[in-house]
Amino acid sequence: MSNSTSPNFPWLSYYPAGVPAQINPDSYASLVDLIEEGFREFAPKPAYGSMGKEMTYAQLDAQSRNFAAYLQSLGLQKGDRVALQMPNIMQYPVAMFGALRAGLTIVNVNPLYTPREMEHQLKDSGAKAIVILANFACNLDKVIEKTEIEHVFITQVGDLLGFPKKQLVNAVLRYVKKVVPAYDLPRAKSFVSVLNKGAALPHKTIKMQGTDLAFIQYTGGTTGVSKGAMLTHRNIISNVLANYEWLKPIMDQLPTDQKSVTVAALPLYHVYALTCNALSALKNGGMNLLIANPRDLDGFINDLKKYRISVFTGLNTLYNGLLNHPRIGEVDFSGLKIASAGGMALQNVVATRWKDLTGCLPSEGYGLSETSPVLSSNPLIGENRIGTIGVPFPSTELRIMRDDETWADLGEAGEICAHGPQVMLGYFKRPDETEKVMFTDPADGRQWFKTGDVGVMDADGYFKIVDRKKDMILVSGFNVYPNEIEDVVSKCPGVLEVACLGVPDAKAGESVKVFVVKKDESLTKDQIMSHCRENLTAYKCPKHVEFRTELPKTPVGKILRRALRDEQAAPAK
Repeated sequence: MSNSTSPNFPWLSYYPAGVPAQINPDSYASLVDLIEEGFREFAPKPAYGSMGKEMTYAQLDAQSRNFAAYLQSLGLQKGDRVALQMPNIMQYPVAMFGALRAGLTIVNVNPLYTPREMEHQLKDSGAKAIVILANFACNLDKVIEKTEIEHVFITQVGDLLGFPKKQLVNAVLRYVKKVVPAYDLPRAKSFVSVLNKGAALPHKTIKMQGTDLAFIQYTGGTTGVSKGAMLTHRNIISNVLANYEWLKPIMDQLPTDQKSVTVAALPLYHVYALTCNALSALKNGGMNLLIANPRDLDGFINDLKKYRISVFTGLNTLYNGLLNHPRIGEVDFSGLKIASAGGMALQNVVATRWKDLTGCLPSEGYGLSETSPVLSSNPLIGENRIGTIGVPFPSTELRIMRDDETWADLGEAGEICAHGPQVMLGYFKRPDETEKVMFTDPADGRQWFKTGDVGVMDADGYFKIVDRKKDMILVSGFNVYPNEIEDVVSKCPGVLEVACLGVPDAKAGESVKVFVVKKDESLTKDQIMSHCRENLTAYKCPKHVEFRTELPKTPVGKILRRALRDEQAAPAK
């Protein structure tokens, strides 16, 4: 990409002073080099805070090294997959950095997944080991025999909180709140026990390359069933470095005696927080304040009150939830320098209210699992245009493509396409799906990723999303794919036909609605809801069920979701 501010790259003139047009994704041989540099440079500083306990970079270095040594002692080889299934607790970064330092590839699994969803992801990835929170081990128990998993490490929420908090937290969750259902995994080992054993074992440094896989990050992508985006060490490094440069002009303004604290309320297993929180901290030496359950807004606010926050990564529903909580005024936001918003559209009213409360206007950005994730952001200094996704990140180009795969004119809507070092290698074991989303420009042979989002670029190089090319539904920042929902609902006894789409939702942005034609007249909405709860994680479950005598179809019998969507959008007569 050129450093020029030519018409091809008008956005560069909106970069804050000091932010480079390009970064060097090859400045580290691998992510492990970046990780270990961060551990050395920031050794005495706190890396994570959780439930009143802090862990320094030196402690994280030692614990992750111990886990890496133990994994290697099991005979796991470079490139083997290890699944992580935990919320935002300190065991997550220990396990993640340990697995990477052992030369393994990480598969992030949503802790809230049903057994059906877990089985697909674990089988598809071929994961050989898993670190899982005890609260969800009962689901693993139901599917483990159908997977390739040989090693199970179980942890409890309080395990790294120290005495006596560890014992207290674990006892309350297990015996008082009863949130740890029974499971039978006789070969499982305690995560804490293997950390202790690893301390006495040798750790062998594995030579990694930028092209090696760091993560298989599952997503519905732009089409169909859940697929694993193959993110290389180089992909992730490029996004970490770009994010570091983007934040640097603001971070440099922090007083040297002020601890940099970033709120990590979004799950680290999600690519947004994975890169922008967990991995980016290795370059700026900040502390991530882990919020294990951001839905508990009272507890969330109690955690926020303990620190002077510098950076807040969130999404519209999170900001909106906090703004509407009666105790939000108790939090000191006087140190807040950066608020970023991604995952879903940031509503103007929410952005304005957040600025009124904190003095910091959230900067909306854009990215996907397939792009590690950030592609664009509003500048942190300069023109932050609410309602846009900002300008392309360093070393990143975005262009608009017409349906005939020619490039659109300025101001013309079309599919947003991305070119840059953060773009995935492809979908794991799915060359056919990879081919659908990659485009080679015949003019210069460069490869572009087709995002599936329809957008427009203005004369300044700011981009705006105007629609989604596919039928994906965005519920509180999580992708929901109608095909999957329809597949599950169609298996409910009594259902003849089903169509699924997203409808506006004041709280979540969108919610899931299904239109059902009955095969059995006795079928009820409650039966459908119950069936969905057994087979889908909560945010995927339909919030609305509407029975129809028939569904609109094409002449060849394909159900027309668009016709249903148009009906929903039409004003009531």
